[in-house]
Amino acid sequence: MTLEELEDRIDQRASASPDESYTAKLIARGMSKAAQKLGEEATEAVIAAVTGDRDELVKESADVLYHLLVVLRAANLPLAEVMAELDARTAQSGLAEKASRKAE
Repeated sequence: MTLEELEDRIDQRASASPDESYTAKLIARGMSKAAQKLGEEATEAVIAAVTGDRDELVKESADVLYHLLVVLRAANLPLAEVMAELDARTAQSGLAEKASRKAE
């Protein structure tokens, strides 16, 4: 599955009843709850990475990607905009890009 396919699935499920779809329920609860879940999953991924638990890192990484796309959906921000930003950043080295942000 690609991130774009996951985004499409989230879009489809977001329009379902919150009684039938976890995605719809999460979005219905608002940005604060969706962002909180993203933060929880990111923390769990960090713990799995630091402890060297590969299987958990795979699972938690999937949760992070899912919850990130739910947050983007709740913000009406298409994944394509994020990908365009990443694409723009690859035009220069990561160190040069980071230095340019400090100058701003």
